[in-house]
Amino acid sequence: MIERRIDELIKIINEADYNYHTLDNPTITDQEYDKYLKELFDLEEEYPDLVREDSPTQHAGGKIIDEFKKVEHKIPMMSLSDVFSESEIIAFDERIRKEGINPQYMCELKIDGLSVSLLYEDGILVRAATRGDGIIGEDITHNAKTIRAIPLRLNEKVNIEVRGEIFMNKKTLIEINEERKKNNQPLLQNCRNAAAGSMRQLDSKVAAKRKLDNFIYHLPNPEDFGIKTHEEAIEYMRKLGFKINPNNKLVNNISEVLQFIEEKQEERAKLLYDIDGIVIKVNNLNDQKKLGFTARYPKWATAYKFPAEEVLTRLTDIIFTVGRTGQITPNAVLEPVIVAGSTIKRATLHNEDYVISKDLKIGDIVSIRKAGDVIPEVVEVKKERRTGQEKEFKMITKCPMCNKELVKKEGQVDYFCINQFCPARKIEGIIHYASRDAMNIDGLGERIIEDFFNFGFIEKISDIYKLENHRKDLITLEGYGNKSVANLLDAIDNSKHNSLEKLIFGLGIPHVGAKTAKVLAANYQTLENLMNAQEEELVKIPDIGEIIAKSIVNYFSDQFNKKEIETLKKININMTYLGQKVVKQEEFNNKTFVITGTLEKYSRDEAKKIIELAGGKTVDSVSKKTSVVIVGENPGSKYSKAKDLGIQIWTEKDFLEKINNN
Repeated sequence: MIERRIDELIKIINEADYNYHTLDNPTITDQEYDKYLKELFDLEEEYPDLVREDSPTQHAGGKIIDEFKKVEHKIPMMSLSDVFSESEIIAFDERIRKEGINPQYMCELKIDGLSVSLLYEDGILVRAATRGDGIIGEDITHNAKTIRAIPLRLNEKVNIEVRGEIFMNKKTLIEINEERKKNNQPLLQNCRNAAAGSMRQLDSKVAAKRKLDNFIYHLPNPEDFGIKTHEEAIEYMRKLGFKINPNNKLVNNISEVLQFIEEKQEERAKLLYDIDGIVIKVNNLNDQKKLGFTARYPKWATAYKFPAEEVLTRLTDIIFTVGRTGQITPNAVLEPVIVAGSTIKRATLHNEDYVISKDLKIGDIVSIRKAGDVIPEVVEVKKERRTGQEKEFKMITKCPMCNKELVKKEGQVDYFCINQFCPARKIEGIIHYASRDAMNIDGLGERIIEDFFNFGFIEKISDIYKLENHRKDLITLEGYGNKSVANLLDAIDNSKHNSLEKLIFGLGIPHVGAKTAKVLAANYQTLENLMNAQEEELVKIPDIGEIIAKSIVNYFSDQFNKKEIETLKKININMTYLGQKVVKQEEFNNKTFVITGTLEKYSRDEAKKIIELAGGKTVDSVSKKTSVVIVGENPGSKYSKAKDLGIQIWTEKDFLEKINNN
């Protein structure tokens, strides 16, 4: 009888939660809800063996963890490219239409919160994780379970992963800050920071008190559920019990996208939660697949960012910083001001020409905004507010760190410190090496690197791997202990096993970004091969132009860089590409491939990766523009069409020979 009553109560309360939080249609009163919940609490307290994983009492919090564990996303959580103007939105549409696609778009509000991945097994929530770097996130299950909009049990016993946004309502922020003000506690600055901070609590009771909310907007593997459009994926997730934003809208063309943006921008202030833009997604999944991805973003989606809020403040000084390449950047020091919910004290001024074009003077009243609601920037000076006491801007001629003469190369706007032993260049280079997109050394952030540099523990990249020698000294530093130092040293040791592209990007070769680093790693396989590469062969690789090729050759010609790489080699840093083997460029470069039938050795996705790494392109349909059709077992009509059009046909054996002959 007791177990049956617990089951009844769970069913009643879960249905009430779904109707209230997901459908916005309450079916019982608050008093009834509280009565049922109290009865369930009392029964579970008396019979702890009968507590179920999907019990709504789990929303109340109470679990305390020692630390946030790292988890790997089976399917990477990619971010979106940003656009800031109508012309950029139209250009996005034009790029898609050039691929022969006439798209419908799903428009969604871009919630200003914290991205989350929810994993269910047999319909039960088993894990919630942050995005992290897109590959590795943090397990926040104990806090996610406190959010009533996140179902603990789905309406079907299904294994599924979904993605969405955790956020705080504006009204909730006001209520929390009123309470914090009474208790003389610091106020939460904005809904986004409040949501992110709540999910970073080790004690789930804190998150439970914050009354967070959630919308789900993405199913990473819709094909596995027989789904053909993003709209169908959204409806399927709604059917399972997830909360879907009611403002989503399917539109037929880019004009309707622009109209949707205009409408939602006007309604923005009236919404119960913060949004910072509109997400635009191609609806058809086959079209998404055809468009594919860049190294960081899907080509079939983008995020339009609303124009930023502008506020006035005083420019109190202009200071100069030195980047890892020696580039000198002027920076505005501002009287602290809140912009879009965050306190802003600094903003980059880019270069001398930028400051002159803005006619900035120290002491000016200037307008500040966040570009894309993220990066602070100086918009303009309010000249009518000048008093005559302002000081003229003057570009420095010597490095602010090492006092060496700065150099401005012909045709460039930036000044450089060319002293490779400049402390600032060293620090920035080490920070870049340890950063997420490079060697991803968790715990070795900007402030910590600056401290270690100033203490003399790190002077160059290779010194990171000698921090073990300073273990006793590190433990004595404020904020450190045995456990935190052990975690840091483990993270450093783990970075030795990264694939080559991470190392290439981490070295900080001028003009070589993360995507270019991967192209180089895939083509040369080892760092030694890349170091021996000549300009004339580098420029033949897709996406490698003369400027990048020259930069690579110059970097590896430098004796200091050679010595540092030799040291890293002795430390056993992996210098080999761990991805797919690259095939002969001449067989694949700038050619278009179609795969039909079943391949024995590789899955279709694996074969596509091999082709793309070699500079080829894969598409789903055969046309006159197709270069080669690769035929596996049981080929379909694509094989017949290729023969009719006289297109070159490879068997799987032919394909394997092209690879193995590389």
